[in-house]
Amino acid sequence: MPRRCGSRKRLSPRTSPALRIALGALGFRLLSALLALFVNIAFPLHQREQFTVFGSTSPFWDTFARWDSGYFEGIARGGYAPLADGRSNIAYFPVYPLLIRAVARLFGRQHAAFYISGIAIAWLSFVLAMVALYHLARLDLPPHRAARAVLLTMIFPFAFFFGVAYSESTFLLFVVLAFYGFRTRHWLLGGLCGAIATATRVPGVMMLPALGWLAWRNAEPTVRDRGSAAAGVVLAASGVGAYSLYIYQLTGHPFEWAATIERWGYHPGGYPWMGPLALVSQLAVHPYRYLTTHPTAVYDTLYGVTGILFAVSIPFVWRRFGAAYGVFMLLSLWLPLSSGALEGVGRYCSVLFPCFLWLATIRSRSVSTAVIVVFAMFYTLGLALFVTIHPLF
Repeated sequence: MPRRCGSRKRLSPRTSPALRIALGALGFRLLSALLALFVNIAFPLHQREQFTVFGSTSPFWDTFARWDSGYFEGIARGGYAPLADGRSNIAYFPVYPLLIRAVARLFGRQHAAFYISGIAIAWLSFVLAMVALYHLARLDLPPHRAARAVLLTMIFPFAFFFGVAYSESTFLLFVVLAFYGFRTRHWLLGGLCGAIATATRVPGVMMLPALGWLAWRNAEPTVRDRGSAAAGVVLAASGVGAYSLYIYQLTGHPFEWAATIERWGYHPGGYPWMGPLALVSQLAVHPYRYLTTHPTAVYDTLYGVTGILFAVSIPFVWRRFGAAYGVFMLLSLWLPLSSGALEGVGRYCSVLFPCFLWLATIRSRSVSTAVIVVFAMFYTLGLALFVTIHPLF
């Protein structure tokens, strides 16, 4: 009997939720991989494969290596290659490909080693991000609602990007850790995680005002704590600063990465409502003709409706969780929508965790169940489109 009691003590309430979430996140990734395999076998590809993990078609492994994954693998294997007036890979920030390089070189220099390392890093980051998100949600929500926020994040229609060779899961992990650090006044730890996030993806820059607001509001009225909070914000900004310095040494222009992004067709700074309004007008006037004749209508609709719904949720997030989360969502949505293109908006929304926290506060069981069902349905659709190489980036 004493041994049995001891085993119960080791399974403490503080550790068991994290373990359950980690196992659930890993299990979900495995099920998604199995679903992707079935899709890849059952349905024809929309276009030819751009990248393969082993140099020849693999129905299982190649489902993780679509679209931008090839750029991350290329950077990890061969580094950055600026192209004058071209679509250079310096538009992709360095943390994720550097992690791939560090892991892959333990196993060789073949393409497969880099791709599989990228997949492993994405999966590990995803599992850790879900555990971190649960703990961040617990600062505002009871356990069952914090767990629901994690579930909604996992099954969000564009959350399949967390399981492929993309930087989304790594980015989400360090964004969540940065906010957790600033919410709990671990300023330097939060700043370090923020630095990694701002050196992982361009949208990381959009969280700096939110972190600054948290530092201003949460720091104790002492010189030491306010100084640490300010240092944390500066440290968070150092990630993008360090990458800009590297790009300056490489090209002579510190913000050449921003110019390269514009050459990819993204031009932030416009009116963020123009793209969604154009979509709404098309769907309002002749939806069927638009969806069945325009080559990108289905994808733009998925992106645009997602962006609109997230924009609508901002006031509710702001009211429920405060200005920091609201500002983070507002600026993170402004960045893609102000470019005038809807492309990629769903992927940008997948890391906007405050929306999932807000959805988890819905008290109506029927509404909450409906959200989960709709998310799961469109997650399956999005995964199938991505696997069969439709233009879902």
